[in-house]
Amino acid sequence: MHCEPCTQRDRCLRHPERTPTRQVVFFKDRTLSVKRTYTAKMKQKIDTPEGRQQYSRRLGIVEPVFGHLTSSIGLKRFSLRGSVKVNIQWKLYCIVHNLTKIHRYGFG
Repeated sequence: MHCEPCTQRDRCLRHPERTPTRQVVFFKDRTLSVKRTYTAKMKQKIDTPEGRQQYSRRLGIVEPVFGHLTSSIGLKRFSLRGSVKVNIQWKLYCIVHNLTKIHRYGFG
């Protein structure tokens, strides 16, 4: 495409007196070689119709557990430091949550 007859040439080009035409390059599949982050993978997963439907179920499945842990059991923040200790404390809180559910509602 030639830019010389275009009326928008002064707006489109940075140096219209030096640049004869504007060149546009599209890079296809360039991001596939770059390692994607977990956030980018999750965004791509949620953008599908199945992913949206699955993620909307989170409100009824996962969020009540976090609400119970924060309000009833009192897990506002972890009292230990380090990923190993925090993982152990998290698992203990989850055990308490599950045992409370078994105590209230039984096994079946």
